[in-house]
Amino acid sequence: MTTNTKPITLCAIYKSKAKDEMYLYVAKRDQFEQVPEALRQMFGKPEFVMMFNLTGDKPLVRAKNDEVLQKLAEQGYYLQMPPPPENLHKAFLAQQVAQQKGEK
Repeated sequence: MTTNTKPITLCAIYKSKAKDEMYLYVAKRDQFEQVPEALRQMFGKPEFVMMFNLTGDKPLVRAKNDEVLQKLAEQGYYLQMPPPPENLHKAFLAQQVAQQKGEK
């Protein structure tokens, strides 16, 4: 493993074709050497989404820029897992409670 003396500011973001809403961030486009083989197989063929400036003013939607930078520096990649499935029953109950409060 070579030591990169330049600080990471940009990253390449890829989405998984195998798992919906799973994203892989790497320091350089099309360089997956740091990503473990088992993860690469589970992730499937990565589909390039965009380059992103992690030190810019724009925040990521579902990840913290600082956390992604840290993971890229430590392990060479960051894996963004899909959000947990919405609990529809819990949402329905909350809606029912809100409606009951509105009726009183």
